[in-house]
Parts: sequence; structure tokens; C-alpha cells
Amino acid sequence: MPPDTLHADFSFQPAPLGEATPAPAVDEAEIAALAARFALRAAEHDAAASFPFENFEWLREAGLPALVVPAPLGGKGGGLRDALAVVGGLARGEPSTALVLVLQYAILNQIQRSAGWPEPLRDRILRSAVTEGAIINLLRVEPELGTPHRGGLPATVARRVPGGWRISGTKLYSTGLPVLSWLGVWARTDDDEPLVGTWVVPRGDGLAEQGIEVRESWNHIGMRASGSHEVIFHDTFVADDHVGDRRAAAGWTVPDPVGSAWLSTLFSGVYDGIARSARDWLTGFLHARKPTALGGAPLATVPRLQEALGAIEALLLTNTVLLRSLSASVDVGTVPPASDSFLVKHTVTNNAIDAVAKALEITGNPGLSRDNPLERHHRDVLCARVHAPQNDMILTSAGRAALARSAP
Repeated sequence: MPPDTLHADFSFQPAPLGEATPAPAVDEAEIAALAARFALRAAEHDAAASFPFENFEWLREAGLPALVVPAPLGGKGGGLRDALAVVGGLARGEPSTALVLVLQYAILNQIQRSAGWPEPLRDRILRSAVTEGAIINLLRVEPELGTPHRGGLPATVARRVPGGWRISGTKLYSTGLPVLSWLGVWARTDDDEPLVGTWVVPRGDGLAEQGIEVRESWNHIGMRASGSHEVIFHDTFVADDHVGDRRAAAGWTVPDPVGSAWLSTLFSGVYDGIARSARDWLTGFLHARKPTALGGAPLATVPRLQEALGAIEALLLTNTVLLRSLSASVDVGTVPPASDSFLVKHTVTNNAIDAVAKALEITGNPGLSRDNPLERHHRDVLCARVHAPQNDMILTSAGRAALARSAP
């Protein structure tokens, strides 16, 4: 990734004192209440790997699918800090639901900024989030390709036909699939020099009638309620006016600092929220547990355990500072290079994993019991490692950028 002229050792900063920032579009008390409601069935959905449809009904009632849709189109006009408050808050109750919203917010932000998306299609998608609570995801990962972040052309092919296109191919890890209204399919044309981009399939009354096969294959250890199933497109028709941004493959390698900041912040916010739930359960456990060896005093009185909890607090405070700084910076237009945003993701997600691991170490058998939520938080937080770009790519990119800045 080439160096960016905005780069400094800590290039993203909150808005300067006295500078006006937009009023929050989020009621944090409402988010906390929703999270508490989501938490009531989180263990049930985890155990069954079932999708939390009821959560999305509540989200629609609150207008949250349209959080980042501009106010002139009927949305809440929220920015990155608002989106962070929502996904981080909801992740404390049921993180798979929050993960679906991460993609909703990042994609809606992306299509607003991209000149490659036809305006009628863009407005239709944005307005549907307002009027219907419609959810979108871009389906990119494939069996042969893996994640597009590591390069390569998609095997999913779009063939031109009268009035539109026919797309065929297989997509993995299609997060939120049971509730998606719009399936954005990452594909390439069948030209000698193919264009790569997004073909948008509106979900009809029956997927099979559209040539769409769903294999309910999602069976991971964590984020089990995310409905991240496999989808196969069999000559699925897409009208000409439902094709999004298309470019030569090389055009997709150009860094998008704003998009990188949104995804890094929001993915990180979900896993930070999980870690905070783990911390909250731990503090309750330390107050409630009163071993006879302590003469009836709670574990919360033991200095060694206070110190261990303090180490978790240090990790979470670091996360707070980084996420607030990055989101505030983006909202006032001071966007860092992508490599800095990715380093925030690396630091926050690894801190979240470490925080939950420390909680497990403190609690021993009770922490690992399926009767308690901590083992679920541990399985969920480990999924932070799979979101692109992964740690090796982040650190290699940051190292190259540092070397480029210091080159004679």
C-alpha cells in the first residue's frame, strides 16, 4: 500500500476543541435497551445456530437499518461515530446481529460515495432501508478465491443477455443471508479483459425461482447466529439497471481510506462490545463468588484478581481511545491512510481477544462452563481474526509504509 501524505505517527485526531460536530443520531439508552432484549435469546440462538429474526424486527421499528442514510432521503443521517455506538452497543447483547449491521452501514456509506453506482439504483437501495428496513450485503468470498483482499479474479461470472445479465457462481460466508433484501454479487464479466464489480439481486418472493440456491452450511464455533451460509447462483438474471460499480480488476487495488476506516472501526466495535460483555460478567462473578477459604468474602476482595481485572480495563480503555479517535476523525473529514485504520483494527480486536482470554484465566472452570456466557463470548471474539484484512496483511502493509516513509 503506497504511503499517504496524511500519515503521521498518530495521524487521526478528534475534532479540535471548539469545532462543531454533528449532533448524535443515536439514543444510547435505546441501544442499551435493545441489547438487553437481544441478550435474552443470545444463548439460544448460539446453541441452535438459528437466525435472530426478531432482532431485525425490533431494529426496523427503531429505524436503525437507515441510520446512515442521508436525512433528505428519510434516514437518520448518522456518521461513523453513530454507527460505532450502535454496533458496539448491540454487540454486548447479541453480536451476530451487530455484525449484519456493520456490513449494512459500511455498504450504504460506500455506495453513497462511489460515482460508479448508478444514482437510481443507489437511491432505491437507500430509500428501501428507510421504508422497509431493507438489509444489504455484498457477497464476495468464494471457494476458489477466498477473500478478494488477497487478490485474484472472482470465479462468479456475469454473461450479458438481452435486457441484462445472467450470473453463475458460488459465494461463501454470506452474512445475514436469511434477512437480506439485496444480494450484491461480486463477479466478473466473461470478456477477454473482464470488468469486476457488483451485480445487485433484489430478493424476490422465492429464491429458487430466481435461480438462487441456499445451503445452510454455517456451523462455526463463533458468531453462530449470523446466518453466514453458502449461496449458489444458477444463471440468475440481473437487469441492466441493477449493476453497481464495475472496473478493470486493477482498479480495485486502489486504497479507499474512508471505506477502510468504516470497516475497521465497525468490525472492531463489534468485538470490543463482546469483550465488554465478558468483562461485565466477570465483575458480577467476582462479586458473587464467596469461597470458604476467604471466610465468606467475595473474590472481588482479592488483590491478585483486582490486578487481573485492571489489566482487562487497560485493554478496553485503549480500545475506547482508538475507536473514538478514528470515528471522530472520519466524521470531521480528517481521514487517515488505510494502513492506520487497519492498525486500529489489529490493535482493538487483539485487545478484545486478550481481554476475554484473561477473564477465562481468572474464572477457570466456571468461565468454561456452557452454563455461563463467558465461553460463548470467547468463541465469538475469536472470529475477529477472520475479517479481512487479516493480521499478517495489516502488519506487512504497515511495515512497508514505514519503510517507504524512511527511504533515503
